[in-house]
Amino acid sequence: MLLRLLTTYLRPYRTWLLGVLTLQFVATIASLYLPSLNADIIDQGVALGDTSYILRTGMAMLAVALAQVVATVAAVYLGARCAMGLGRDLRAAVFHRVGSFSSREVAHFGAPSLITRTTNDVQQVQMLVLLSSTMMVTAPIMMMGGVVMALREDLGLSWLVGISAPALLVSLGFVISRMLPGYRFMQARVDAINKTVREQITGIRVVRAFVREAFETSRFDTANLDLTTVALSVGRWMAVMFPLVFLILNLSSVAVLWFGGQRVDAGQMQIGSMTAFLAYLIQILIAVMMATFMLVMVPRAAVSADRISEVLHTESSVPPPVAVVTTLGERATARFSDVEFSYPGASDPVLRGVSFGVARGQTTAIIGSTGAGKTTLLGLVPRLFDVTGGAVSVDGVDVRRLDPELLWSKIGLVPQQGYLFSGTVASNLRYGRPDATEAELWAALETAQARAFVEAMPDRLETPMAQGGTNVSGGQRQRLAIARALIRKPEIYLFDDSFSALDLATDRRLRQALAPVTRDAAVIVVAQRVSTIVDADQIIVLEDGVVVGRGRHDDLLAGCGTYQEIVTSQLSAEERA
Repeated sequence: MLLRLLTTYLRPYRTWLLGVLTLQFVATIASLYLPSLNADIIDQGVALGDTSYILRTGMAMLAVALAQVVATVAAVYLGARCAMGLGRDLRAAVFHRVGSFSSREVAHFGAPSLITRTTNDVQQVQMLVLLSSTMMVTAPIMMMGGVVMALREDLGLSWLVGISAPALLVSLGFVISRMLPGYRFMQARVDAINKTVREQITGIRVVRAFVREAFETSRFDTANLDLTTVALSVGRWMAVMFPLVFLILNLSSVAVLWFGGQRVDAGQMQIGSMTAFLAYLIQILIAVMMATFMLVMVPRAAVSADRISEVLHTESSVPPPVAVVTTLGERATARFSDVEFSYPGASDPVLRGVSFGVARGQTTAIIGSTGAGKTTLLGLVPRLFDVTGGAVSVDGVDVRRLDPELLWSKIGLVPQQGYLFSGTVASNLRYGRPDATEAELWAALETAQARAFVEAMPDRLETPMAQGGTNVSGGQRQRLAIARALIRKPEIYLFDDSFSALDLATDRRLRQALAPVTRDAAVIVVAQRVSTIVDADQIIVLEDGVVVGRGRHDDLLAGCGTYQEIVTSQLSAEERA
């Protein structure tokens, strides 16, 4: 999977990668040529006292060294550009894929895991490409070139290469084999700690309300300890690796000096050749070390590539339409036709045989006990889910055939949790329509009963808004979310229990202000409070995913037992009368 991912996303950078290969080849050849020139200076310049030869060869060494530096810098620059480009493209691909997911896929992966896959996992693959451009490309050229050049200097010491290189390879291979299981577990541990921290930060008020700080600290300590244990295990073996490498390098150097010195003393080898042989042996061992070190990066990047590919290859349960409908009339209607919906693996459907229509200029309310399927039913209109049976249509066209942008342009959704983004009040209100004027913003705030508290803010519309809208109350968040939907001026309004945080007086004023604004639109309201929906043109009563009542408030109060129970539980006898 790693190779397939790299092949796909590095294709636009083929020219740069070819440049990296060429430049690294030039830099490595230059690096291999330097010890040979140094040997010539020693044997033919220093030994013979030929100053002019030393100067000429020294100038040649400087030129070769300069070429090596220039080629290496250029190669690293191009390699970094490739790696950064790959990271950018992968993050964009994962982000856009996640953006196409329905709520089902997001719940399957989980938000913490998706964040880790978009950041940490992409970074692992990106780092592999960067190190490959600087180390993996260089290692085989240096290894093979070093062997050839070392044998060219002296065949009598070639057995040292045959012992030192395999000894280093076997030693590092043993250490790495102990490190790999830790790398496989590390990404899962990162997911777990991200999940724990995210839950604790998001639910800090609940934690404090129930005085569960000690328990949550214990949860974090457990997740942190799991990650720390794996990281320490890998770190201990990593700590063994480098002393082991230097031990073999130093023993190899001593062996070259010992046996090479004997050959020099016997007249079988010159001092310059022994110096060059030592340099080539060290280069060979460094190449082996680099190649082995890359073997550490590859498995971890492979695990990350698998996790990234899992996201990229997951198809949304809300697929794009085949025969796309790109135009609609302005009827502003919605219809549910024998709708059925089941979650994957569920034994029973959440919704069964739900049929009703929503007309332009009418308000349709959906009420029922907790778990009756109200929010799920509402989510079928903007295709947060797709029906598993029946059909949902907007303006007479099945939503599965509509162009998604067209469908969403028709809808103004106020979710159950009025989420606000970091920025300002104005930037949140303009989220659905960036070109909205300041007058339109204030008009929407007036309708949503939010103008008073926004005017009281220090900077009014430019007041900073924290992520999630945590610097305002729940009721204020809901009213700002309603104002955001009003600014869009959609044909169909979807209010998913959007008045639950409002007091009864504000709820009543808001509904009265909404009436003229939504006169030409279709309105669907999911509510728990009967007082919110008593004036609805049509009330749908859900019980266990089935429609058990349909009509106006008075009709249902007379003939629907489920609705009567809901009303009885909420209203006093005087209010019911």
